[in-house]
This record gives sequence, C-alpha cells and structure tokens, in this order.
Amino acid sequence: MRRIVIADDEVYIRVLLEQTLEKLEDAGVELVLATNGREAWELAQSCQPDLVILDVSMPYMSGYEVCQRIKNTPHLSNTYVIILTARGQESDRLRSVEVKADEYITKPFHPAHLIARVAEVLGLEGHIR
Repeated sequence: MRRIVIADDEVYIRVLLEQTLEKLEDAGVELVLATNGREAWELAQSCQPDLVILDVSMPYMSGYEVCQRIKNTPHLSNTYVIILTARGQESDRLRSVEVKADEYITKPFHPAHLIARVAEVLGLEGHIR
C-alpha cells in the first residue's frame, strides 16, 4: 500500500486535497492527514509515506522544517515531498530547494494538475479518471 501524508493547518485545504486525491484510494493509496507540522513529522516517521504534501506555514513546525527532517532521515530520504503554499516569492522557492523539496506548487492550485503529478510520482497514471 502506498501512503500520502497531507499536512495543512487550514481545514478547507486539507478537505480539498483529500477529495482531490481520494480518486487514488481505489489504486491502493492511503491518505493520512496532519493538522500541523509536528503531526506531519510524527506521521512521516511512523507510517513512512511514499509522498508528503506540506503547507509552509503551520503551527509547531514549518513545512520547510518537516521537509528538511524527512530528507535528512536515512529511511525517509527518498520520500517525495511537495511543498504546497500560498507563498510565491523567489526566496520561498529557493528555501524549498535548500530543504531538498522535490516540487514546489503555489496556491491556488489546479486539482487536476495535482492529482496528475501525484499519480505520476507514484506510478499510477492509469488509475485516475
């Protein structure tokens, strides 16, 4: 089973992401939700997801810090990390590169683009409708 951790402190964004990606559940993908950075880090350690989607601005620990911890932890370092944020400044993009994020997407995002990217990363292109 493949796992995706979705971490965003705004409930409506979490719900939107969950509804967008639940199409992949039929392909054996489990969605795990986190409401803050600390939860995201704890879930990453415990469930060893294949992919993590992180907001930048979250309580307790930023998405950048979570990403950096994931990428610096040997058994998690191959986890694909997408930073999904309203911050579109060049300095924010550079920070995501510094923490070794695999991808940087700005809000508002297009749900069809996100599910296509996630399906591609997980090798599930044929499972989205």
